[in-house]
Amino acid sequence: MKGFFQKVLHIDLKTRTSFVEQLPDSVYESYLGGKGLGAYLLLRYCPEGTDPFSPENPFIITVGPINDTPIWGSSRYGVFTKSPLTGIFSESYSGGRAAEPISRTGYDAVILRGGSASPVFVEVTDQDVRFHDASGLWGMDTYATEDMVKKKLGRKGVGVLAIGPAGEKLVRFSSVINNYWRCAGRTGVGAVLGSKKVKALAFSGDLPRPIADPEGVHRFSIEWTKKSKEYPAASFFRNLGTPGLVSVINTVEAFPNRYWASTVMDGWEKISTETLHADFTVKPRACNRCFLACGRLTRVTKGKYEGLTIDGPEYETIYALGGLCLIKDLAEIIHLNDVCDRLGMDTITAGNLAAFAIEASMRGRITDKLAYGDADAVSQLLYDMAARSGTGAVLADGIKHAARQWDLEDIAIHVKGMEPGGYDPRIFKGMGLAYATSNRGACHLRSTFFRAEMSGMIGADEIEGKAELFLDFEDRLILHDSLIMCRFYRDFYLWDELRHMVHITTGLDLTKEGLRTIASNIQDLTRIFNVREGVTRADDSLPERFHKEAVGSHSSVITKEDLERLKDDYYRLRGWDAEGIPKRKPQGF
Repeated sequence: MKGFFQKVLHIDLKTRTSFVEQLPDSVYESYLGGKGLGAYLLLRYCPEGTDPFSPENPFIITVGPINDTPIWGSSRYGVFTKSPLTGIFSESYSGGRAAEPISRTGYDAVILRGGSASPVFVEVTDQDVRFHDASGLWGMDTYATEDMVKKKLGRKGVGVLAIGPAGEKLVRFSSVINNYWRCAGRTGVGAVLGSKKVKALAFSGDLPRPIADPEGVHRFSIEWTKKSKEYPAASFFRNLGTPGLVSVINTVEAFPNRYWASTVMDGWEKISTETLHADFTVKPRACNRCFLACGRLTRVTKGKYEGLTIDGPEYETIYALGGLCLIKDLAEIIHLNDVCDRLGMDTITAGNLAAFAIEASMRGRITDKLAYGDADAVSQLLYDMAARSGTGAVLADGIKHAARQWDLEDIAIHVKGMEPGGYDPRIFKGMGLAYATSNRGACHLRSTFFRAEMSGMIGADEIEGKAELFLDFEDRLILHDSLIMCRFYRDFYLWDELRHMVHITTGLDLTKEGLRTIASNIQDLTRIFNVREGVTRADDSLPERFHKEAVGSHSSVITKEDLERLKDDYYRLRGWDAEGIPKRKPQGF
């Protein structure tokens, strides 16, 4: 079948051997690649009840049919495993320049199984698999690890995925990082690599992707090069980057701050994109095959962090480390961003946990003297999390563990053990449905439905018809993750574009309904995995604070009744029963 190599590489870390599995057309016809393939392989190879840190937990890397093609937005890979943070389905994606080397090895997926007895970095090429001693890399930060692996291999075009000290210490929200600043950040995938003693993975090869219509792909790329100039969203990302959302989300009173106690941050202008561009040296930075260049290559030009350069900070980092912790100095946020990236930790969870610890300190539940706005204290807390030291040792096991330890479950903000992104569901009710039902815990990216509510496609407080529109968004983005493409191309690649992309890369000639069937197949797989691991309808819930604590000028909450109605509609439209269990048996099982 075109668009795929139809090969999965299995690597046994214990025996340091590998073999190749050939997959039939039916798997790709049912699930495509990327997320669909990752979900299929995880359900197939992860035994029920597996401890996320067990050698039996597979670590799966996938690419999709558009990767390493000229299609804009295609430079991404996905990681799939059982999450050590939530104990359920885990997916995480990263951009930068690693997807192309992964694809050129000639595999649609690489599965790491078992565990190494000593630190190792694994080299995968289109010719073989090699195991390198990584004892000398153990303890290094992610930047140094990437540099050292590339230096050891001594050739160009190598894509390196690395973990930092946090992953080595099995911090449950640690990341896998490539190109210094691009992160498969959420759900703790870095800790799974750490449990297997894998410090890094290196990919290289020369195999081209076997696409169905190369000329059609070329024409599509040229067409969108011209079209991109017509779209305001493209200009927004290119000129402002994701920090442009700081002003937008504060204006609509949905910017979480002071650990979710408020939705408009006093002094938010100090951490806005306007301040970023005025007070720092900032250059737009793009991943491979991207016309958006949403990244901000930022250099601090004065003060104690003068000379510090990162690609960022992104909106989500500003919301979590800035808003939730009430840190109103962008140089400090940039420093904290750099600390997280070097140590290999997700900035969203890290920021949420730091703010939670501040609340714990203020309520006398811990002896640490922490206060909102104290960037130095937050910085030390991040190092303590990565080292599992002091209060950081409690936080390293995630929000559910810390809340139980400190008897603060009533204020802890999470769904299934993972914290939401920076869009308050008391304002955006559709994001409440997104957080409650997301297959990886509270996640803003599975639907990005705040855009529909903010643009007026449907009222933020409207319940009738919301689940139906939500499914349209979710299904489309499931396909984005299965191709795999950047989430920010959601405004450009709608159903017709997706149909065309699938056709020119794979040869499949599908209607919109055909595409939605594939999306449903994939969503069913992830739900079946989660139900198998103990998830019930009751787990598709929101923190009590979102139901009881009103925010904003209109004193907004999301009622339990509205959430239950949205869930009823969502389950019904998904073809699941009233308890949220899929009725169909998935293809291949």
